[in-house]
Amino acid sequence: MSDPETEAPAPKRPDRKVMARLARSAARLAAVQALYQLEMTGGAWTDVRDEFETHRLGSDVEGLRFDEPDIDLFRDILGGVQQHQVAIDQLTDRALDARWPIGRIDSTLRALFRAAGHEFLNRADVPVKVVIGEYMDIAKAFYAEGREPGFVNGVLDHMARDARPGSLPDVSQS
Repeated sequence: MSDPETEAPAPKRPDRKVMARLARSAARLAAVQALYQLEMTGGAWTDVRDEFETHRLGSDVEGLRFDEPDIDLFRDILGGVQQHQVAIDQLTDRALDARWPIGRIDSTLRALFRAAGHEFLNRADVPVKVVIGEYMDIAKAFYAEGREPGFVNGVLDHMARDARPGSLPDVSQS
């Protein structure tokens, strides 16, 4: 007879919904990193996509573990930014101060705004609050200290209101 107090609990199976959410988050982070690399190297976006899929996603790179992403979302963001970059950059520019257009901001922020902009403009299936929350988490990961996360929040809010009018509550009527 076994003693229930000394038996190890059965290992829990990962919740599918949680695993899917984590995979989408990993895809968004990887897409921002790939967009940054694309800008820094000037290479073909398909080469950068292939490099990430072959050598980075779901593997250990320089001591860092890359979670297994939702590969379809990763491809959608990367390809969508390439296809719609002009419209995405215009959306971002409208959210930025006229003295600081998208070309003057940090490359990492530019990659983040482009990825989020694609989702605002082309992924109506993803709620605005999810897009903002996901990219805010990415901003906090890259800029743990500093004012950038607050800046990102303001720009993403403006982009969301522009891309999807009525998707967020009107704060002016409080």
